[in-house]
Amino acid sequence: MKLRVPPNGRAGFAADIGLAAVFAAALAFQAVQIAESWGGGHWRFGCAAGAVVCVLALSRRRHRTLAAFAGLIVAAAAILTARSARLPAEPSPAMALGLAVLVGSGVRALPAAAACAVAAGGLAVVAGGLFAALTSSSNMTVPLLNGMGWLAALVIGLWPRLLDARRRAVSERVRRGERMELARELHDLVAHHITGIVVQAQAARLVAGKHPEKLDDSLAAIETAGSDALAAMRRVVGLLRDTAEDDAAPAAPGPERLGELVGRFDDRGGPAVHARLPDDEEQAAWPPEVAGTVYRVVQESLTNIARHAPHAPTVTVSVIRDRQAITVEVVDDAPPSPALYPQRGGYGLVGMRERVEALGGTLCAGPRTATGAGGAADGAGWSVRATLPVRERESR
Repeated sequence: MKLRVPPNGRAGFAADIGLAAVFAAALAFQAVQIAESWGGGHWRFGCAAGAVVCVLALSRRRHRTLAAFAGLIVAAAAILTARSARLPAEPSPAMALGLAVLVGSGVRALPAAAACAVAAGGLAVVAGGLFAALTSSSNMTVPLLNGMGWLAALVIGLWPRLLDARRRAVSERVRRGERMELARELHDLVAHHITGIVVQAQAARLVAGKHPEKLDDSLAAIETAGSDALAAMRRVVGLLRDTAEDDAAPAAPGPERLGELVGRFDDRGGPAVHARLPDDEEQAAWPPEVAGTVYRVVQESLTNIARHAPHAPTVTVSVIRDRQAITVEVVDDAPPSPALYPQRGGYGLVGMRERVEALGGTLCAGPRTATGAGGAADGAGWSVRATLPVRERESR
């Protein structure tokens, strides 16, 4: 059995190999410099302490918090020991480099409180090194380099952290917008059912006096409309549980038919479209919130293809209904491109996933990994597949 290593894992392993080589070169450089200027075995302590911090930096992926704080403790102890034993001032170049890696990694990946503590600990080590150099009339080059390394690590760790926070905030706004839009659609559906119940109840009062034999049919219609209204209302409550009404945007008009949407995409002169769609009568029988979600998934998928894979040879759009669910699949066979795929996971798909999952369904989007309906080669193209549960009694 062949073990497949994820691309991110291979990249991280290669980065650690390169970092280990840099650490080894830094340790060798400082050992030679200290041996030449101080003589004897003065280089041993600095190399040993620096090697410990470098090893902790290389093992940071296993436990970032423990590695970061252990490295800071070793550095602080090395500064105090070097000062009291009249050894070359710490932190050494190799130790400063290892500390920069630990601080940057901690600021980037740890929870906010732990990240702040690691950054503060790194600053304390920088201050301690500067103080030791000033009070012992040692060379200020290494302490200053340590301070610059700490500042660079802070920036390198903080910048992607802020980008991730911004990305999460935008994704959450998209999710909230989709929840509100779907909730408004369901609100209209419930209002429709309630109106029907009122009309049926008024008719039942008239039938009870003139045609008692028809009363059962009127009551059955009222029961059906009430059950559908309750089911829709439960979905509304679930959607609005964490969503404020102030965030609502204007309601969108009803969507066109799927055939018109796919036909308009085909008329643009891009990829050839192979469509397998239900007829208009079948679509009209679906619950409105399900029909709207199917339309939006197809629309967003085709928009992504037009934006990111306009030269794909073919696109396959399939919408299939069975007794339990509606399955939507949009596939293109664009050639594999490492630079292309990361750009396809935009916020539109985030909103679609929120909408689909709000209705109890699932949505998967990503590079194709096997030959599919379009006949694309292994690994070629992009696929979006959504499944929406629909009970038989919900069709009307």
